[in-house]
Amino acid sequence: MGERKKRFSLIHLFLLFTLIFPSALPAIDQKIAQTIDQEIEKNRAEIIKIRRFIHMNPELSNREYETARLVANKLSSLGLEVKSGIARTGVVGLLRGGLPGPTVAIRADMDALPIQEQNTFPYRSLNPGVMHACGHDVHTSIALGAAMVLSTIKDKIRGNVKFIFQPAEEGAPAGEEGGAALMIKEGALENPPVRAIFALHVWPDLDAGKAGYASGYIMASSDNFTITIKGKSAHGARPQEGIDAIVIAAEVVSSLQTIISRSLDPTEPVVITVGKIQGGVRSNIIADKVVLEGTVRTLNEDVRNKIPGLMENIVKGITQSYGASYTLEYEKQLPPLYNHPEFVQVVLPGLKSCLGEDNLVQVKPQMVAEDFAYFAERIPAFMYLLGVKTPGQTNVAPLHSPNFNPDERAIPVGIKAMCHLVLNALEQQASLKSSSTDSLLR
Repeated sequence: MGERKKRFSLIHLFLLFTLIFPSALPAIDQKIAQTIDQEIEKNRAEIIKIRRFIHMNPELSNREYETARLVANKLSSLGLEVKSGIARTGVVGLLRGGLPGPTVAIRADMDALPIQEQNTFPYRSLNPGVMHACGHDVHTSIALGAAMVLSTIKDKIRGNVKFIFQPAEEGAPAGEEGGAALMIKEGALENPPVRAIFALHVWPDLDAGKAGYASGYIMASSDNFTITIKGKSAHGARPQEGIDAIVIAAEVVSSLQTIISRSLDPTEPVVITVGKIQGGVRSNIIADKVVLEGTVRTLNEDVRNKIPGLMENIVKGITQSYGASYTLEYEKQLPPLYNHPEFVQVVLPGLKSCLGEDNLVQVKPQMVAEDFAYFAERIPAFMYLLGVKTPGQTNVAPLHSPNFNPDERAIPVGIKAMCHLVLNALEQQASLKSSSTDSLLR
């Protein structure tokens, strides 16, 4: 689908959606809110136990076999309709409410990272070189906790809640499909069709008990590139007889930053990072080849589309001036994650009511990426950032650190927020009279 056509379709979808959600979502019934709090407290110890078990047994992308089995078994025990093996190891659980209504979804990712954990607590990773360093163990536990809570009040739910447990958010192994795109491709948003979807990401910059949100872009696109510079080998003492690929690579690395400083609007956030350089065989030999690998992050699709050409111009000009050659491979990966402003206006009051206005923080767009963006391209979606920093802590390990250690007191907060978000959405739709527009979206 062309970019203009895709954007038009999304805008049309959001306009229809806001007709069904014409005003701020009301706070849910006080008795139901109390029941949610009671059920969270009742199940707190079990949910923490689940999170620690998942943390101790991390699995890499598209290899989340035991995690998926745990999730499927727990959902089945709660009486949900469960489908496994979606997008290889993904699991989808459907909680059918006792009253008629549409379907909304909660998405959680399950995969870990190839990192050797350096924490020393008793439930540290038992799998060498694999760690939940991005909080997906927390995401999975919160979604399971929400299923535990909502299943106790399913007779009062006006519609359905679909729980989507996704593999490979960190990226599928080479040569494999995976992640959100494959879950969508294999029907995770269908049967019954999902009308809106919610997700969270743990965030160590915010205290536990707080949540961050952004209206519009909240996370960046993510693209990868590989530049191969081909020179000519020679003795290190006779450089005039060779073409030094290392010298050329150094100039390329520096010059790529001029794309940001001189070729693009300085008000547009862009990151170009060369994260890997490989070249040369010995200290006294002129290198004949250097390979550069890196990532590009943007918040603007038009800017994103300009960057490959600008990179090509720089690499071509530098290599030609030295008499070298090159190849540039540029791979578009994740689109930017967009919280549509109209939908944010709809969900925000309910979140404020649930967590307290002082605990809700507007955040700047982040240059990290999330494949939840694929869901947001299809249906109204809202991702928020869940604080996991211990209040008062000053030295906090970031995401993807071998010392990452989220404060588990955030888990009940995440469960409560998710329960309120989905129930508010379903209640709002049910409170409106049927209309021709309503029937279009059923």
